Amino acid sequence: MFSPLPRPLLCLAAGIGLFMMPAFAQARDITVFAAASLTDAMGDVAKAYEQQNPDDNVRLSFASSSTLARQIAAGGPAEIFVSANEKWMDWLSEQDLLEAGTRRDLLGNSLVLIAPKDSKLSNITLDTKSDLTRLIGKDDRIAMGDPDHVPAGIYGKQALGKLGMWEKTESRLARADNVRAALALVEHGESPLGIVYGTDAAISKGVKIIATFPANSHPAITYPVAVMKDMKNPASTRLLDFLKSPDARAIFGQYGFTLPQ
Repeated sequence: MFSPLPRPLLCLAAGIGLFMMPAFAQARDITVFAAASLTDAMGDVAKAYEQQNPDDNVRLSFASSSTLARQIAAGGPAEIFVSANEKWMDWLSEQDLLEAGTRRDLLGNSLVLIAPKDSKLSNITLDTKSDLTRLIGKDDRIAMGDPDHVPAGIYGKQALGKLGMWEKTESRLARADNVRAALALVEHGESPLGIVYGTDAAISKGVKIIATFPANSHPAITYPVAVMKDMKNPASTRLLDFLKSPDARAIFGQYGFTLPQ
């Protein structure tokens, strides 16, 4: 049978409860929108964060940076956004959707040419004398993110243009919704070649890197991160700080991302 606490103990319990309430109030879900190329690395970073902050829960949503930015602009519930290029973070900034002082460059990447693991192609040189269309059949297409909006595709178009290959390859592209979709086309043998980030190729058992695009053929691949405006969740700041921590940087480094100083 339930027995009420003596009055002094009841007051003490109430006091303890009031003292603890702010700590519980600060622990909540954190919704992160992140570029598709971060799927594996960010998943591991989120697990590491939750181990250190057991009262917080990180919810991850992955897609093309363009898709996520548009969702945020339309009222999507992101508290933190990690873009695969500056363009879409700039676009949100222009609409005054970023919390002042929270934007920073988080990661870097490389751009590579891939082929299925069993392809006879290997060690291709990419320069102004290259012609990727000569490496594929007449009905084949080269997989890459849609260069009209997907960051990996935008970088790919810039690199192909710099090397004088864009006009020849434009009509031979399989335009994917995001870089992971382009990777899948090559993994499944639907495309004999693909242009993806180095980190995407590194996590796949079904493809191999046959060339790396020269660094001067495209702008530096940068992943900016920021907290969205008017997000009053203290956990968002905790997670943003953790993304810059040695623990998080070690995980990103294991996946092949470059780490700005």
